[in-house]
Amino acid sequence: MRAPAPCRPAVFRRTRVLIVGCGDVGLRAAASLAPGLRVVALTSQAARAPELRALGLRPLVANLDEAAAVRRVAGLAARVLHLAPPPGQGATDPRTLALLRALALGRAPRTLVYGSTTGVYGNADGAEFDETRAVAPATDRARRRVHAEAALRAFGRRHAGPAGTRVTLLRIPGIYALDRVGGDPRERVRRGSPVLRPEDDVWTNHIHADDLARACVAALWRARPGRVIHVCDDTRLRMGDYFDFVADRFGLPRPPRLSRAEAASALSPMQLSFMGESRQLRNARMKNELRLRLRHPDVMAGLPAPG
Repeated sequence: MRAPAPCRPAVFRRTRVLIVGCGDVGLRAAASLAPGLRVVALTSQAARAPELRALGLRPLVANLDEAAAVRRVAGLAARVLHLAPPPGQGATDPRTLALLRALALGRAPRTLVYGSTTGVYGNADGAEFDETRAVAPATDRARRRVHAEAALRAFGRRHAGPAGTRVTLLRIPGIYALDRVGGDPRERVRRGSPVLRPEDDVWTNHIHADDLARACVAALWRARPGRVIHVCDDTRLRMGDYFDFVADRFGLPRPPRLSRAEAASALSPMQLSFMGESRQLRNARMKNELRLRLRHPDVMAGLPAPG
């Protein structure tokens, strides 16, 4: 007669979700998860452990730049949300490689969702397109993301099958929210940062941080294997018009307008790189496959008027 299987405590039977890079969007995603899930937040900063614990998360302190420490994630969670940024230099992402090597040591997760960037497309001269467009990274910042995407796709192919890993790549444009550090568009307007004149201006794309978090959670359960998904809203505005709208909505002076030649002498290479890429993203996959209904369908809804 077979001995009965040991009864495991309920805490061990709950589905585990691992959030790698639990910053602003990661915390919003954690708050959007259904109750009853066990959420592990990987952070490289030990000082953040009390904060994460107070939010009901289990902190795991490990630096993606230290391979030995990262091995602790092996077999840890059935669903993994990877939001950690790559290093600040080079054309590859060794952090993602370290994470994938660690995940391969244990039972592979059922789903692995990666937060990438729409910068992988480079400049599209304002064209409107969906996820079938080929990547054309123009900066090392974008090349690092392309490298990470390729590694994740390869991981998904190696661990394919009914019980394998579904890898999903979320390509994300500019993230905004009035309560997001570094993502409040009023701050740029208050600084008086210039934008391009209309004839030189570029099309930009946006997503509210809360909607992005909800998309991340939806992808953990609903995304198809190997899919690329644009996570963006329905806004159709050029960059200058966007910041003019922000200024008008919050009673701030409109930003100065420069020609492209004037911008080249007045702005940093990083600022210029964002002003050199123009594209309009379609988001039908996000709406149809993730079944996500945006709470902030455009920046007009996402930036409510004061008072």
